[in-house]
Amino acid sequence: MASPMSITALASDTIINAGAVDYLILAVYFVFVLGIGVMASRGVSDSVDFFLSGRSLPAWVTGLAFISANLGAVEIMGMSANGAEYGLPSVHYFWIGAIPAMLFLGVVMMPFYYGSKVRSVPEFMKRRFGTGAHLVNAISFAVAQLLIAGINLYLLGSIVHALLGWPLWVALIVAAAIVLSYITLGGLKAAIYNEVLQFFVIVAALTPLTIIGLRKVGGWGGLTDKITSAAVKNGTSAGDQLNSWPGNDISGFSSDLLSVVGIVFGLGFVLSFGYWTTNFVEVQRAMASDSIASGRKTPVIGAFPKMFIPFITIVPGMIAAVSVSEIIEVKAGGSVPGGSSGKGVAYNDALLYLMRDVLPNGLLGLAIAGLLAAFMAGMAANISAFNTVVSYDLVQEYLVKDRDDSFYLLVGRIATVAATVIAIFTASLAGNFSNIMDYLQTLFGFFNAPLFATFILGMFWKRMTATAGWVGLVAGTGSAILVWALTSFGNPWTLPGQGSAFLAASVAFVVDILLSIVVSLMTAPKTSAELNGLVYSETPREDLVDANEASHPWYQRTIPLAGIALVIVVILNILF
Repeated sequence: MASPMSITALASDTIINAGAVDYLILAVYFVFVLGIGVMASRGVSDSVDFFLSGRSLPAWVTGLAFISANLGAVEIMGMSANGAEYGLPSVHYFWIGAIPAMLFLGVVMMPFYYGSKVRSVPEFMKRRFGTGAHLVNAISFAVAQLLIAGINLYLLGSIVHALLGWPLWVALIVAAAIVLSYITLGGLKAAIYNEVLQFFVIVAALTPLTIIGLRKVGGWGGLTDKITSAAVKNGTSAGDQLNSWPGNDISGFSSDLLSVVGIVFGLGFVLSFGYWTTNFVEVQRAMASDSIASGRKTPVIGAFPKMFIPFITIVPGMIAAVSVSEIIEVKAGGSVPGGSSGKGVAYNDALLYLMRDVLPNGLLGLAIAGLLAAFMAGMAANISAFNTVVSYDLVQEYLVKDRDDSFYLLVGRIATVAATVIAIFTASLAGNFSNIMDYLQTLFGFFNAPLFATFILGMFWKRMTATAGWVGLVAGTGSAILVWALTSFGNPWTLPGQGSAFLAASVAFVVDILLSIVVSLMTAPKTSAELNGLVYSETPREDLVDANEASHPWYQRTIPLAGIALVIVVILNILF
């Protein structure tokens, strides 16, 4: 719905034809982003300021940053692509695959992270399991962040390509430079304050898109009617797209029982808990808070907006699948030239084409700013976690020890630049997937599932040993890669949808647990004194809570807030 006064882009293959007011909105947004980076840089005097914001931020700031850091490719393009391809079952990534794990992180695990005063999740692994598990975790985490940062950068570049028609490689370099500028200047504090700004920009951008899109298709009733008609035409079942359970298409299983088990165990337990409770990208935000009480409340506060984000990400994808001609053709099995990658329209393009079709100038600029905000938040989160692990867990621990603090601060800034450059190349991998969620869930199965198995067993079983820690991690990751390869390329085991990722993650978890138990029984454990603050049974309760929190009103306490969030998400699962 762009006006005739739209600015002529630099190439003729633009998807979005933006007007002057849209470019003005984008310019104002970027001034704010870079301004926050400059202001945050004034407070960076040492490595703790750069990597952990000096542990000085209130819970509401870290809570919004916690959820905004995840509002990157996963939430926006990935979930809209899922909505277009699979429909309503995509809500499982939120209500089953996120909220329970976020609440568990806040209630149970954050006291260990925050109370131990570690600077990263790999450093916690070192204290619990020693250098073997620490090195394996640090390296695998660093590799994962480079790959996931590439996803966000790819989608960020695709927006620039769709807007201006620049070649994708040029768009990638420009997009990377913007993120690099404010992270290098202000470190984690710049990333977090930008994430808070980006959260509000994203919500303000996607809410009008959802409302106008629903009006275009005749409301929720009109949307369900159109999905039903399209399903009949394509020879599929509308029920699979309009009901979240049993979710056969998204799990890859034809059996309803296996589908539910796959979603609950593979996604809801292994992948979800593996991501939310051990992923330093998220945990780092909570560790930047000003107290153990704020650290615990950080993921709990984030759970409330998280559970409603499907309505502004998945629903627009579902609307695009029945109202955007290009996506309708793709869903019917056709091939459409163009798309943000230039290699053909894919489900990843659903949101861009819906924006093109339904948003007027002004709102279009706000929506573009929201997408750019999302991808910058995601990429900045990956890079700020990467530079911390490289500086503290790899360089300081194994390569250059006992240097002054300014040296490691410099290493962190160099790592930031290096990660951004490498992400330009890893971005090309993301372009090979028509649904970016397929790629992302595969990576989580490789890296997060075995880490969660090691973590959870070591936290609640004091007998687990250091040798078991690194052996379990290596075996779990190897088994996930093997299962994924067999189910992706080796008939007759091929699974459609994201079933391969669910199964690979589940196998990695089981292999890690079983092997860790066997190895632990054959090797010597640490003493009880060495496990204080690292194992639940060996840590005094008073070390796991903030004594002052009991005097706060109920709505400022962790447990009541977590209970309310859990009740709401159960109701949502029943309704949909």
